[in-house]
Amino acid sequence: MGERAAAGGGKWVDVAPERLPRWLENFATRHGTYTEEGLTLIAADGATAAWETPPGAGPAQTMAELIRLAQQPRRLGLLLARKGAVAAGIAEGAELIVSKVDRNYVQGRTAAGGWSQQRFARRRDNQAKAAAADGAGIAGRILLPGVRDMAALVTGGDRSAVEAVLGPPQLKSLLDLRADRFLDVPEPRHAVLVSAIAGARAVSVLVREP
Repeated sequence: MGERAAAGGGKWVDVAPERLPRWLENFATRHGTYTEEGLTLIAADGATAAWETPPGAGPAQTMAELIRLAQQPRRLGLLLARKGAVAAGIAEGAELIVSKVDRNYVQGRTAAGGWSQQRFARRRDNQAKAAAADGAGIAGRILLPGVRDMAALVTGGDRSAVEAVLGPPQLKSLLDLRADRFLDVPEPRHAVLVSAIAGARAVSVLVREP
């Protein structure tokens, strides 16, 4: 799955739960026999792999526990928002079982100045507020009815847009379930929502080579 550079060196790698055993085999092939210190692997050549439990999987103390928990079916809520577009859904394992996608027009920025700029800014602000309100309504209809069965809520897109959608107090139960993981996704559409399930379920590992 995806890779991204890590602050301080190394890289973050996202691994599908089903591929964890094969990933460990490949790590040993590349770097030699490894020992486990909790969820950190230390290979013979000095390479390390530090694992994080995925959203909603619960705490794990060993790699065997992590694999078992990550591979267990769990229900995740998904909320993606970016510039007027919002997508909300619930995934059971790798399957999207309910969803809603909507888009409201929000103007882009303009180079105009003076009163035109101020009128534009007010119009854009009103459009953004309306889009956030519509998004909150969708989150309420799609996610709130199943909130008690969700292991976690995974969000993504634009952080300020997501915060605006989750702002209303009636969505507090969703905020309480929100995972730290934030998905980098383009404008939310149905296909983007479906593909986001893999990112929400993935197990992240920080790999540092010698």
